[in-house]
Amino acid sequence: LWCWRWPRSEQAYWRALLVMDWGPMPETKPSLQLELQELLLVGVGAVLGALLRWQLALHLGDQNLLVNVLGAALLGLLAGLPAAPRRQLLLGIGFCGSLTTFSSWMLAAMKHLSSGDWAAALGLIGLTLGLGVGVAALGFSLGRWLKPPAPPQSPI
Repeated sequence: LWCWRWPRSEQAYWRALLVMDWGPMPETKPSLQLELQELLLVGVGAVLGALLRWQLALHLGDQNLLVNVLGAALLGLLAGLPAAPRRQLLLGIGFCGSLTTFSSWMLAAMKHLSSGDWAAALGLIGLTLGLGVGVAALGFSLGRWLKPPAPPQSPI
């Protein structure tokens, strides 16, 4: 693959991009109206998630662990439910994307590290990862359990 070898000059880089096989073009492009509807869903979800994050920080202090675990549980639940692209755009990408933030989590860990509190930093990272994966799995299982049964299929 050409991408594993960095070209020695910028000209070679652009030449490699031009000759690369980009695959077939999609036959249908989503309409502008559909793209705007999807953008609106993500935007509304993001505003709501950011507002909840702000209110939690205002009333409970900077609770990276709480919001990241809450977001992981909700994303797990959404992943376990039957596919619904609009719900995923609104709640998954928009709401959970702005509620949970990797950068704030890492900044909190770096603050602990910079003050010499390695135990708190490693504890925050380990606890968030462990609880996050655990509640995501629980949410996913709950979503599968809540999923309506599939209609019976004929034996033919």
